[in-house]
Amino acid sequence: MTKKYPSKVSYGLLSFVFLVFYAPIVPTFLRGEINSKMIGFIAFQSFIFALIVYLFLKTEYIIDKTQLVIKCGFFSYKPIDIKQIKEISNTKSIQSSPAPSFDRIEIKYGKFDQMIISPQNKFSFVEDLVNINPSIKNNLSE
Repeated sequence: MTKKYPSKVSYGLLSFVFLVFYAPIVPTFLRGEINSKMIGFIAFQSFIFALIVYLFLKTEYIIDKTQLVIKCGFFSYKPIDIKQIKEISNTKSIQSSPAPSFDRIEIKYGKFDQMIISPQNKFSFVEDLVNINPSIKNNLSE
């Protein structure tokens, strides 16, 4: 059984990234100081921003038999053995992770490992994990 769960995306977070990228350029436009160097810089900056948007929109979590595969655009994380997952909880951590949303869950697995993700339908996602490994401590609450 293979089941894909797209990530939830916080458009507020994406808007913040947009402002960080483009707000510093506004004074240059207002002063009329646009030159070829500035246009090149804006093009490069736009390429990087487009890459970030791609990663936001193409993050997904795949349950493949007994493995949890996490893909963030063209990056893939080391698969997590679902039988090794110990606990799943809501988290407000802003730690860097493949979770482009503030509505996140933390998965604890292995001896001391953890992963923070943000599936669109986290309750259904966790239910599927618990069906594979009933010993997972599910701390999610609706």
